[in-house]
Parts: sequence; structure tokens; C-alpha cells
Amino acid sequence: MPITGKIEKKTYDVVVVGCGSAALSAAVSAAEQGARVAVLERSTKAERGGNSKYTEAYFRVNSETEIAPDLESMLEASAGGHIDPELAKGFLKPWKDQHPQLRSLGYLDPEVISTFSQGVPPMIAWLKKYGVRIDALPTDFITVSTPRLMPIGGGQAIIDGLAGWAEQHSVTFHYQTTAFELLQDSSGLVTGVRAKSADGSLVDFEGKATILACGGFGGNQEMLTRYVGPHAHLLRTVARGGLYNKGEGIRMALDIGAAPAGQYGAFHAETIDPRASKPNATVMIFSYGIVVNQEGRRFMDEASGWIDKVYEPVARAISLQTGGIGYFITDAKLKDVPVYTRGLKTDQPPILADTLEELAKKLEIPIDALDETVRNFNKSLSFGKFDPLKLDGLATRGLTPPKSNWARPIDQPPYMSYPIICTVVLTFGGLKVNAKAQVVNTDGNVIPGLYAAGETAGMYYGPYVGATQVMRGIVFGRIAGCYGAHDAGH
Repeated sequence: MPITGKIEKKTYDVVVVGCGSAALSAAVSAAEQGARVAVLERSTKAERGGNSKYTEAYFRVNSETEIAPDLESMLEASAGGHIDPELAKGFLKPWKDQHPQLRSLGYLDPEVISTFSQGVPPMIAWLKKYGVRIDALPTDFITVSTPRLMPIGGGQAIIDGLAGWAEQHSVTFHYQTTAFELLQDSSGLVTGVRAKSADGSLVDFEGKATILACGGFGGNQEMLTRYVGPHAHLLRTVARGGLYNKGEGIRMALDIGAAPAGQYGAFHAETIDPRASKPNATVMIFSYGIVVNQEGRRFMDEASGWIDKVYEPVARAISLQTGGIGYFITDAKLKDVPVYTRGLKTDQPPILADTLEELAKKLEIPIDALDETVRNFNKSLSFGKFDPLKLDGLATRGLTPPKSNWARPIDQPPYMSYPIICTVVLTFGGLKVNAKAQVVNTDGNVIPGLYAAGETAGMYYGPYVGATQVMRGIVFGRIAGCYGAHDAGH
């Protein structure tokens, strides 16, 4: 139905859609160059920041000046499937000289990977200019395979530092304003966005550059179901900030011919306690017991590796169980695990019982099935020394599915359990961008005037490369802001 009536127009140099770490990085970078910037945010000011507001914002780095040695190799290993080797030779050429078919593929361009990794140390130094301090703080993980630093104060510190500066300079914030359509001129140049304000009126925000950094589609059940599958209704966003991620940034760019990138049917997952109302109510100690489904059966190896490597596949497996829920079960020997409470961010206590029968009743799972599961598990155990801080090889024998580490009998009351579900931390499907954060169309050409950063830009395939999302959002947000300001003549 055509829109009738007058539409208000607001003109800026750069229009940024979103208000998380990627969007604010873009806005501040553009403003640093002298551009007049509009930030459009669908939430209120108090709720601004999206998922960035709630995350610990881990950085996959050894130090402030050195990335983790596996960063590039991990991204290359999950770059998007099996590309035609003859076509892949084009990656040896500069991006502009590559075949258009190659440029339009969702496959992660090596130039994007190298730009990302090279941009991390300068990004950290840049954040420090805005009062963000970085340190090696304790993580949610008792055992880790990869070093991590994080901002003191987490993602909220990034939001506060960047937004605080932006508010004092040439950035205007428009809250409760939802962009839903890209504006283009007759040449195909993106000239801004059409948005709906808090009172329902329409406003055209016009600019020489438009930067989409408004998250993925974790808060849109229709898109989750379409791409992830029919169990999507059982998923929950890891924090309430994710509910603002409705996918409009992705959809409106696809509508004008943007190329997709990233694995639309996958997402980064975490295990949380569904009883908790606080954000990031993670349960990251399941490797020190067993996880069963509503039928009282184990369904995967709970300890195939370090906790920071296995929590995502465990979460995804839980999402496919009956009701999308699992139950971590252990006993009094959990106290042998030092600082195990560090892996518990839930604000809810464990469900306790003196017998397995009593625990099964409280969990409303079949008593006979749980008893059989625990008996078979206990009978399969091998001898060895338990070491909760190393991969101790204390494994089951002849049990399906196996447990590869930290396998000890569950036989010492009180028995305890935490229910755990799978949450959506970030969706993987998004827009194809090049190393300049420019959005690419399905013909392999840049859509002039349009940039994307953060979750709106597709990047990940298969297992999530941990502690990279906030980093890549800020790195490419800065790049988008700089090029966007240049488009506007700054």
C-alpha cells in the first residue's frame, strides 16, 4: 500500500542504524573526521546498546598489542564451505580485480580476515582514548583453550565511553526510532533510510553514507524459524538486548540486492539457566557431571574438550532435545572443583535431593530412565586421577555417548541439578561486506553509499570463533565510519 502524506526529512552526513559497540564505533569514527552523524536506535536511551550492553566483551588476544595466534587460522578454517579451487585462486588478486562471482560469494574473503586481525591492536588503543580499560579478568570458564582479555566493566563500558563522547560532539541520537527501508536515487546510490519514530510518524534520514549496524535477527522468531528451524520457538536471547535485533538491517539490504554471507541456519549458542531472569545466566560447569534430556537419557559427550570449546555444541544439542531443555546432574563431589561457582552466572540455586528418585521427581523426568542412565554411567568409569583444571582423560569405557574427561561416579548425596537451555547470543547470517565494510550486491559489486558492521554483516560458519564478535564489530565499525565520512567529503 503506497505511503500517503508528508514525510519529514532530516539530513546528515552519515546515518548509522543501531547503537551497540559496532554502531557507536562507526558513529564516533565518522564524527572524528568531522562528519555530522545521526544514530537511529529502536530502544530507549536507558536500554541502548543491544547485546553489547550485556556482554563481557571478551577479546581473543594475548595482550593489548598481540592477537591470539590462532585467530586468522580459526577464521580461515570456518570461512564458508568448499569453494571451487579454480575460483579461489582469485583471492590472490586485489578485491577489485577478482571475478564478480567470487566477490559475491558468502565465503569469507582472506582480505577481510587480515584486515580484521591487523585492526585489533589499533582498535584496543583507540578504545582506551575513550576511557575503556582492558585487563585479564576472570572469565566464566574454569578451563580455557584460548587467552582472553576484556574491558573492565564489559560491553557497558564500551557503550558508555563511546556514547559519552558522541553526545558531546557532532552525533545526534534518535531513540525509539526504527529504520525499515533503504532510500536510493536513480543511480542506485543509497541516500539514507526511512524510519518510524516513537509516535508512529515516518522520517527520512538522508546522508551521503548509511551504515547498518543494528544486529542480527535473534529477536525475530519468524526469521529464526525460517533460517534456523522449527525448534526456534524454544530458543531465548542470551540477554534482553537481543530482543531488539529484529533483522530489519539485513532484510532491507537484501531487498535492494545485497549479497548474503554467513551461515543463516546457525547461531552462536550458550547454556543458561531458564529459571533466571538476569542476563547471561550461564551454567558453564556441566562438564563435571552429566547432562540428560527430559527422557532421562544422556545425548552427547559433556567433556570432549576445554569448557570454552564445548559449551556451544552442548547448547546446540540441547536445543534439539524434547522441549529444548537439558538437566546438568552432579553430586556432592562438585565441591572438589576449585572456584566452580565462577562458571555459574545464574541467580538460581541448584535443585537438591538426597536420592536420585527424589531428584527425578523434582525434575519431572522418568525415575527408571534416570536411574538406569546413572548406573550405566557409573559402571563405565575407568581408574585415574581427577584433575578439574586439565584434560585429565578420565573417561568412560564402552558407553554411548562417551564422556572423555572428568568422568567420576555420581553416587554421593546430595544430588544436584541445574536445568539448562540453549540461547541465541548472535546470529551468523548477514550481509556480504568487503574489507572496507562496503556492502556487496549479488553481482559482486559495491552498493554505493552502504556499509555494514557487527552482527548485521555475515561472517561466521560452523563453530563460533570465540571472543571475536565485539572485536570485529568495533574494527569494522571504525572502518565503516571513516569511509562513510570520506563519502561525505570529510
